[in-house]
Amino acid sequence: MGNTLTIRLPEELLQRLREKSRRTGLPLGRVVRQAVENALLQDESPAWKKYAGVIKGGPRNLSSRKGFSRE
Repeated sequence: MGNTLTIRLPEELLQRLREKSRRTGLPLGRVVRQAVENALLQDESPAWKKYAGVIKGGPRNLSSRKGFSRE
């Protein structure tokens, strides 16, 4: 594989990782690698993306408002 990284985890987090490893049948190291990979992928998405579709106070369906349709 490659490089080794040593980290210290609180007991609760370690137990949760072990439980997920047991449930999924994956080795503990693979569970940790997947979690780190997912966290890094989330950081790469554009900052505006978390606000997409979150507009409050506007009409739920613009097509139902008169004046917006040009038929």
